[in-house]
Formats: sequence, structure tokens, C-alpha cells
Amino acid sequence: MHRRRPLLALTALVASAAVAVGCGSEKNDVKQPGVNPPGIPAQFQAGAKLFIERCSGCHNLGVVGAEGGALRVADRERVDGPNFNVRKEDVNSILYALRNGGFSGAIMPQDIVVGKEADDVAKFLAHYAGKGKSKNARN
Repeated sequence: MHRRRPLLALTALVASAAVAVGCGSEKNDVKQPGVNPPGIPAQFQAGAKLFIERCSGCHNLGVVGAEGGALRVADRERVDGPNFNVRKEDVNSILYALRNGGFSGAIMPQDIVVGKEADDVAKFLAHYAGKGKSKNARN
């Protein structure tokens, strides 16, 4: 009977962790890896998926539900990436940032996407960045 207590406690811990993880999910959460973000044309799907998987933890972009950075300047932390709801970038600038760890080279992982994947993210982001407010993120 004494050995069952740790096993029972471990089972209860695992069950409560599973419940806690499920509490933060939403039905329309488009930030799941491998999910085709709704409303994104086929030509931008690959870049959108990669942005969700590799960039949405630090950047905001409402069209894919990315809320990784601060939405207000007062809430910003050093590791927050730019809010792409309001910041417009072109393909070459995005490729530069991807290759060099951001514009300052201090925070963003260098080469987080490379080759064709980098091109896909740059084309997607250049098309959608800087479009202002969106239904999925506050500005």
C-alpha cells in the first residue's frame, strides 16, 4: 500500500497538468503547428505556417493570431519582437533580419529559417505586415 501513494500522486499530477494545458486552448486557435491558417491564400500558406511555428512566440501579427510581443510600449520587454500589425517590412529587410538575428543582431535567433523557408516567410510577412488593426490581435 505504501508504494501506491507515490504512483497515485504522480497520476494526479499528470492529470491536473493535462487539464491545465487544455485550459488555454481555443477552438479557433490558428497558432497550431501544421494548421492551414484560415483566409490565407495558397501562395502564402507555407510562409504563414512557418511564421506561426517559429516567429509567433516573439512577434504580433493578427492575421495568424500571433501575440508573442507586447501590444503596448509600456508592457515591452527586451525580448519582444516588432508588432507586425503596425510595422511594415519589405522582403529584403525581412531576409536580412532572418539571416542576421534581427536588425540589431542581439535577440532573434540567427537563421531561424533558411533557404526556401526564409523566402516563404519573407513573402508572407511582406504581404501582411503593416496592415493596421485586425480582428485577431489588438494594436
